[in-house]
Amino acid sequence: MALTLHGTVADNTAVLSRQNAKPLIINGDMNVTQRATSKTGITGTTLQVQDRFSDVMGAAGTWTQTKSTDVPTGQGFTSSMKWDCTTAKASLDAGSVFSVRYIFEGQDVQLLKYGSSNAEKLTLSFWIKSPKTGTHVLSFYQYDDARHVSKAYTISSANTYQKVVCSIPGDTTGVIDNDTGAGLGVEIALVAGSNYTEGTLATAWAAYNDANQFVGQVNCADNTSNNIFITGVQLEVGEFDANSIAPFQHESFADNFFRCQRYYQNQGANFYGLTEGTNFFRMQVPFDKPMRVAPSITARGSGFKFNARYLGDHTTDNPTIASAASTTFGVWLGVSGSSLTNNITIYGRSQQDAAGQFLALS
Repeated sequence: MALTLHGTVADNTAVLSRQNAKPLIINGDMNVTQRATSKTGITGTTLQVQDRFSDVMGAAGTWTQTKSTDVPTGQGFTSSMKWDCTTAKASLDAGSVFSVRYIFEGQDVQLLKYGSSNAEKLTLSFWIKSPKTGTHVLSFYQYDDARHVSKAYTISSANTYQKVVCSIPGDTTGVIDNDTGAGLGVEIALVAGSNYTEGTLATAWAAYNDANQFVGQVNCADNTSNNIFITGVQLEVGEFDANSIAPFQHESFADNFFRCQRYYQNQGANFYGLTEGTNFFRMQVPFDKPMRVAPSITARGSGFKFNARYLGDHTTDNPTIASAASTTFGVWLGVSGSSLTNNITIYGRSQQDAAGQFLALS
């Protein structure tokens, strides 16, 4: 089969030498939003809208985060992460901070060979529409050894999409553990007080020092008219510039969604269980996909009503995990009831929220 190359030699070299079959960053196109499509009143660190992306925030004003259709033209994107400043923070505190963060599992970044002489360089690319011109900073953090490195870039035109391409060196010292824990994180800074800017920017890997993390970062929280849009976040192994970096790997929505479910799942309403005594039954909640760790469980709404076949309605406001949660087969919930018969299998549906879910697993 003939292989047809397109574009420059550098472009094709980047595409053909990509070490990872799937995008290293999941949901970089900001399409998957299982929790909500909008969240108001954000003042602290959260993971509320776009799957896999959180913010790091403190003393940086108040923000609304949404899934937006404002995207760079002609790039194949349909969604972006939007941040709307609703309460400004023109005068920053020393500890003021706001960044968008993505965290990789340690086992997913072993190809970087950190801690060896073959440690790989990395290139982060993304599209951003910032309300402020001037210096912006991104930072990588290695969790197992508390090491970091930062990179400054310049926004040349406010409120205009700009593609950012930044490369960082490989870390020949710090070793990322091969496990399901946090291995490597990247933060795109938007606000930084003096605690994070009074030192010298850490352009080489070093032990973490907050004073060296975001040196020079402009304040994107200084006005309530400020809006920030980010999409097309990709990470490539190797050193590339705007001309040589591989194109963004667009996945199908299904593939993107399934990869996100490793970290968070909404559950629907069907269940089955087994009664224990006259006032309690166990309900099994199977996973749609295996999860990274045994999840915590959050109720959707103020309580549950179970319409159990043959047994009437049984209600509880605080379901509890009745046995150890699994990463593969699902969890069991202990549910209080009334007038039950011991050791009877029950089937039914739970009361749903407006989105048709009743549990969040993360």
